[in-house]
Amino acid sequence: MNSGNVTTYSTIPASPAAKPTATLYDHLLTETIQTVELALAIAIFITIHSLRQRRRQGLVTWPFLGMLPSLILGLRSNIYEWITGVLVDRGGTFTFRGPWLTNLQCVVTADPRNLEHLLKSKFSSFPKGPYFASIVRDLLGGGIFAADDETWRRQRKTASLAFHSSEFRVMTAKSLVELVHDRLLPVLEAAATVDAVLDLQDVLLRLTFDNVCTIAFGIDPGCLRQGLPNIPFATAFEEATEGTIQRFVMPTALWKAMRMLDIGSERRLRRSIEGVDEFAYEVIRKRREEVRSEGAAARSDLLTAFMKEKDEEGRGERYSDEFLRDVCVNFILAGRDTSSVALTWFFWLLERNKTVEEKIVEELKRIVKERGEGEIDWPEVVFQPAEVKKMEYLQAAISEALRLYPSVPVDHKEVIKDEVFPDGTVLKKGTKVVYSIYSMGRMESIWGKDCRDYKPERWLRDGRFMSESAYKFVSFNGGPRLCLGKDFAYYQMKFVAANILLRYHISVVKGHPVLPKLALTMYMKHGLKVKLTRRQE
Repeated sequence: MNSGNVTTYSTIPASPAAKPTATLYDHLLTETIQTVELALAIAIFITIHSLRQRRRQGLVTWPFLGMLPSLILGLRSNIYEWITGVLVDRGGTFTFRGPWLTNLQCVVTADPRNLEHLLKSKFSSFPKGPYFASIVRDLLGGGIFAADDETWRRQRKTASLAFHSSEFRVMTAKSLVELVHDRLLPVLEAAATVDAVLDLQDVLLRLTFDNVCTIAFGIDPGCLRQGLPNIPFATAFEEATEGTIQRFVMPTALWKAMRMLDIGSERRLRRSIEGVDEFAYEVIRKRREEVRSEGAAARSDLLTAFMKEKDEEGRGERYSDEFLRDVCVNFILAGRDTSSVALTWFFWLLERNKTVEEKIVEELKRIVKERGEGEIDWPEVVFQPAEVKKMEYLQAAISEALRLYPSVPVDHKEVIKDEVFPDGTVLKKGTKVVYSIYSMGRMESIWGKDCRDYKPERWLRDGRFMSESAYKFVSFNGGPRLCLGKDFAYYQMKFVAANILLRYHISVVKGHPVLPKLALTMYMKHGLKVKLTRRQE
């Protein structure tokens, strides 16, 4: 109040509710701090416990998530090197534990004893299994890669008869000569003439695709031509294989939900498979017409061989169009990617090992000079089958490339009854087994301390090529599933490599990144950009 010049202020007493409000605030703050402290303590405990699991199990194992976070980190870099590091640390075998209630649970091994056990000794106990079949069924159907039991045996028997027929051998050798000399070498010469950069992986994929389509379907799609045209079937096939491999690193429920909703990678996979089917069924339709009119009598391709098979009564056609489609798509996958991918890594390794390249070229020149034809027109040399067989050092160099960079880096089996691996690992019925072929080439226990070195000499005895055990060198599988096309694959790779190396030196473009791609076969993620220099004789 104001009285004259004196101002007075009245004091307002504190509200009775103020003290309880402050007390409530302090109480809430205290509870929050205690909750945070408890959560932090639990997090620290879980982290310490999970890290301790690494010593016992090989990887950090988290509640609910299992080892999935470690797998995600591995996928961000080189997944095959990541698997190798774990296997080396665990002595060759470890158990991967994925998130709870998912199918990402498996035993991973790179022990030759275990490989012989599952591929040969107990072959019947380790089929491909329903899990693998469910993932690849949309692309591969009931083909030989995914089939088991009688379906697999029937396909293998028919394919084996075709592969070992004289007509088949003549057809494959002739088509390879035509593809290399009429298509591959002109494409390489055009690039060398203008000093152009070429994606060698793409060129080799086109070559083997045309070659295997001739073998499987009896038709030449013409992928390898001047200008390197886009072929819809080839593009669809590659996209379909990429989409299929993505399912292996996804929880089953997730990719099945995406397929049902037709979204993301599953939509792309569906569309690419439609492109594959459109091409395959059209070829099958035309070939059926030829066979029925006896116009395919001179053909010796796989499609015709299967189409001529009769049913049990010997009257009707044995296989449906859908089954024939599956057979051919499986053999294209086997023949297209494996040889071309192997050759891509082979040429990359040669660029890093000049001495090996020099020895190969010396061998090739010696073989040609043994013809005794006097002056040689080197650009016009055509290697004969008997000469390809003499290329011992070249076969050793290709085998060494396959040891370090196998075309199929990992493979999969499933246990149908309780088993125990020779290394003591217990396998319960239904366990998925992954064997890392890539890792086997980097195990000191298998190949010695120089296992990471590129040394073709390890395959030679007194100058002759000597193969290794199929359970130590698993690039062509082993046991009853040993690759039917192994001999042809070696012939194809040697013939292609010899014709290129006799004429050109290949240099990888400086700074070009080289990493493996996550796929059914081990493509280079960014291709292989190269330049070619003619050899001067």
